Amino acid sequence: MSSQAAPAAHSSFYSAMRILPEKQREAMFVLYGFCREVDDIADDRGPETAAERLAKLEQWRADIAAMVAGQAPPHLAALAEITRDYQLRQEDFDAVIDGMEMDAKEDIRAPDWAALDLYCDRVASAVGRLSVRIFGLTDQRGVELAHHLGRALQLTNILRDIDEDASLGRLYLPREALAAAGVTGDDPLAVAADPKLTQACAEVAARARGHFERAQSIMGTAPRAAVKAPRLMAVAYGSILDRMVREGFAPPRRRAKASRLRLVSALLRYGIL
Repeated sequence: MSSQAAPAAHSSFYSAMRILPEKQREAMFVLYGFCREVDDIADDRGPETAAERLAKLEQWRADIAAMVAGQAPPHLAALAEITRDYQLRQEDFDAVIDGMEMDAKEDIRAPDWAALDLYCDRVASAVGRLSVRIFGLTDQRGVELAHHLGRALQLTNILRDIDEDASLGRLYLPREALAAAGVTGDDPLAVAADPKLTQACAEVAARARGHFERAQSIMGTAPRAAVKAPRLMAVAYGSILDRMVREGFAPPRRRAKASRLRLVSALLRYGIL
């Protein structure tokens, strides 16, 4: 198994994964490689049309089906290995691809809460459902942890990336929160520049915090070894959320980073160091 698909060493994901035993760490890097491949297709801003991007994602769906059937294409040899070792489920791989298709079809602009929650389930919680099996949490707690922590991380990402997403023509903030804040229209750049955006962001942040709290409660009942990496991810992204709430969401915004102090404290608190 190769770690060529490993994420950048400065990322929160890498920091959390490097504390895993080698086999699990390598498996997570292989899973990350799959997620990166399909995400790059959805985010491609080159000359390809939406139809061409969707065709590529459909090929990935066919390749995953072949892999699960025991006929993995050569480029999925490593993914097939970890799928067998950890009993990863085709439906979760398909859900990740479904999420990428949502981005590839058209730029998402102010979805309603239901559509946003579905998007979060596909692009984040489905990845979590694959990940918890690698961590060793295969019971209902694993599914629930993936549900809540995935949504917490994705909603935090959405708040952190408002300006970056707007530059790409995307707006993931929910229309109900925008309307309640008095923000009209769905032009991403105009919405990102609206000073009334703070109220809408506060509602999203509150939902993210609720999911973090549920995730922490679930991890408190789980075997310690199985939740070391998820705990670090929760600490990293929780610190990002706290910093954004503290600094406010009015433009101009500074892209928040994880607190190194809180990460080190978590490593010590949970006996990871």
